[in-house]
Amino acid sequence: MTNSNPYSPHTDADRAAMLKRVGIKTVDELLTAIPKDALRPKLGLPGGMAEIEVQTHLEALAAQNRPAGAGPFFIGGPVQRRYIPAAVPVLALRGEFLTAYTPYQPEVSQGTLQAVFEYQSLMSEVLAMDVVNSSMYDGSTAVAEAAFMAVRATGRKKVVVAREVFYQFRHTLRTYARGPGLEVLEVPTRDLVANAEGAACLIVQHPDSFGALVDVRPIAQAAHAAGGLCVQVTEPHANALLEPPGALGVDIAVGEGQPLGIPMSLGGPHLGIFAAREALVRQMPGRLVGETKDARGTRGFVNTLQTREQHIRREKATSNICTNEALAAITAATYLALMGPTGLRAAARTGVAKAHALAARLAAIPGCAIALDGPFFDRFQLRTPLPGRDLKHALAKVNVLVDDGLHHEERDGIVIQCTEMTSDSDADALVSAVERITAGAREAVTAR
Repeated sequence: MTNSNPYSPHTDADRAAMLKRVGIKTVDELLTAIPKDALRPKLGLPGGMAEIEVQTHLEALAAQNRPAGAGPFFIGGPVQRRYIPAAVPVLALRGEFLTAYTPYQPEVSQGTLQAVFEYQSLMSEVLAMDVVNSSMYDGSTAVAEAAFMAVRATGRKKVVVAREVFYQFRHTLRTYARGPGLEVLEVPTRDLVANAEGAACLIVQHPDSFGALVDVRPIAQAAHAAGGLCVQVTEPHANALLEPPGALGVDIAVGEGQPLGIPMSLGGPHLGIFAAREALVRQMPGRLVGETKDARGTRGFVNTLQTREQHIRREKATSNICTNEALAAITAATYLALMGPTGLRAAARTGVAKAHALAARLAAIPGCAIALDGPFFDRFQLRTPLPGRDLKHALAKVNVLVDDGLHHEERDGIVIQCTEMTSDSDADALVSAVERITAGAREAVTAR
């Protein structure tokens, strides 16, 4: 009985028996759903390279990427370029946190449990919500889990979401909804109230994906009047200046917590913020860490609520959130504790001021206009003579990065996010580039 893989206990006979049991001849038959050109892809490395040569070659390839700090950067949305105090990674990435798994055993997990408890407490204060879990994988899955929670709480299978919710969040919601067969209806924010009847929840974003401020209260009232729940997608820094979800009457508040001290990266890690009213606590996914006292009266921390299949009956389980994604929550807790209310407000206020000053300059360019009817926060959409995608690509050629609005079928233009990291020279570069590019577009039209 041979075993060609030293890391697997299975022999060739073992593998042959398993393949026969499932009715196939080779392992490759299990992978037919994967496109053939994606299987065993060639890495493009020359043969016979030494380790140091491979590293040098890969570093040269990586250098072709353009990091966010290498020029004017105005891409934002759920993931934002924000200043991270130097103490955040030093504290949050200590080995005790970094190597910890889910803290099942409170007697040996007090440090991690307390740090997670602090995250819940700080985020509850930021959002003015009763309970916060710890936590979800990202903002997208938090939105989807909020919809599932509303379905469980109401017994309904219709979910109404505003088109002005981040497109990544809406796409993930639709993916999640396929399994249980939920009906997902996307409507403009202005039409949420009119579609409340029969809905498990109305999902609104404030500020929305284009930066516009939304009056959430009437949407929450309409959801409640129709027997449903209201879910608000929010942003952590916005809550430092705007009324928080808890003051607006919503039932569930969700969002992306990456701006709270977590670096931008391709694919994560991210942080899914999830908060709710206390009446819904037993429907929440994930875990809740609580404070208690032991037999001697000493303060301690425990996993108060764990709604995984491993802990409760399968039919009562919610979401199988288990691995150490709590590390991102600990990072956010460290950031919030270091920044404090004053620092968080200052960072938010700086982004708002820079966005409004930049919007005024861009709106003064001939043919350009702010594509919002009302007030906005630290993000706005600019309409120009060029289609949004064309302008986005033209700006990228001169090393100025912006987003576009093509994820919303009814709106076109570029979307500009400002934070405390947006410099005056960045703003100057964007204004100059838009002036030059749009002037060329207008001249081309005139010449025809």
